[in-house]
Amino acid sequence: MKTESSILFGLRICGAVVCGLIGWSLGDVISVYFPPPLDNYVIAHVITMMALGLVGALLFPVAFGKPLTQLYHRIVSLSASQIIAGFIGLGAGLLLAALLAFPLARLPEPFGPVLPFLAAVGFGTLGLGIMSLRYRELFQILNIKLPASKPEELPILMREPLLLDTSVIIDGRIADVSNAGFLRGEVIVPRFVLNELQFVADSADAMRRARGRRGLEVLKRLQKESPWPVRIVDDDPLEAQRVDEKLIVLAKQWNCPIVTNDYNLNKVASLQGVTVLNINELANAVKTVVLPGESLHIQIIQPGREVGQGVGYLEDGTMVVVEEGQAYLDRSIEVSVTKVLQTAAGRMIFARPLPTGRETVGARLSASESRIPSDYR
Repeated sequence: MKTESSILFGLRICGAVVCGLIGWSLGDVISVYFPPPLDNYVIAHVITMMALGLVGALLFPVAFGKPLTQLYHRIVSLSASQIIAGFIGLGAGLLLAALLAFPLARLPEPFGPVLPFLAAVGFGTLGLGIMSLRYRELFQILNIKLPASKPEELPILMREPLLLDTSVIIDGRIADVSNAGFLRGEVIVPRFVLNELQFVADSADAMRRARGRRGLEVLKRLQKESPWPVRIVDDDPLEAQRVDEKLIVLAKQWNCPIVTNDYNLNKVASLQGVTVLNINELANAVKTVVLPGESLHIQIIQPGREVGQGVGYLEDGTMVVVEEGQAYLDRSIEVSVTKVLQTAAGRMIFARPLPTGRETVGARLSASESRIPSDYR
């Protein structure tokens, strides 16, 4: 943010100076139209200089602020090897254009005066582009060793962008995942997703309103704390109507994955060949893995659906159904795992209390365990 402010401030100074000098030069022409006593030479020049200087200070940041900021971030993201390769490519292109300038200049007008300049621009750009894309192969041919590029040294355009859905922003866990370093690319939030988030935050329903406001807070936290840039884009595919359809269209255009918690969007996008990163699937994947026969320390916090069952939870939220555990309600006990079940809603663990003073490995499944309640499926 400080860098962008510095760029805008520099543009205001440049705009004021450049346009002020132009205004001073125009003072001789405009002074004849000033009524007395403003037709004085000095006063006319000062007025035109200040007027055009103010216009330049206002217009230069608007006209050149965004391109220069993008150029700055692009240059900062380059490694030293890429910068050196770019200068070499630019120099080689300009050298080739200089060799062609003499024969091109001898062509008849209007080609003679124009083609040398176009050749310099074209070959300079071509040399810069080739070296930027293939500098490692070319340096390898010349037997020049380069240090291996670290992920943070790669240009932002070479990292895979991530397209966020409204559901994953409202969920909030995306901010923690980003801070942990598991997001490796620029985070993109389309304007229509932000509008949907604002619509939820303005809902008359208190619950929806709270979810929408939490989503806005999560997005603000992402912008402040994420190690990767978070960008709001105005791209809005006209051929799509619903938010999910627009996200799929953008993901196809940019060849990037969608980050979501929406089950339906997950399935539809996958059917259309779009990569989907589901935070719920990530959470299930990193949950504690237990095997039948292992012992756990669990607190029974509520009765189960079947007679005599008790229910507890691991630290990661995994449900543990304990046979004959209702008698230990509101107590912490040692249990032996008898079965692990993976369902669409997540992982479930069935267990039995360990007898006092000894451990039971591979306890038999009870009849109620083999008959899984419909609520857990």
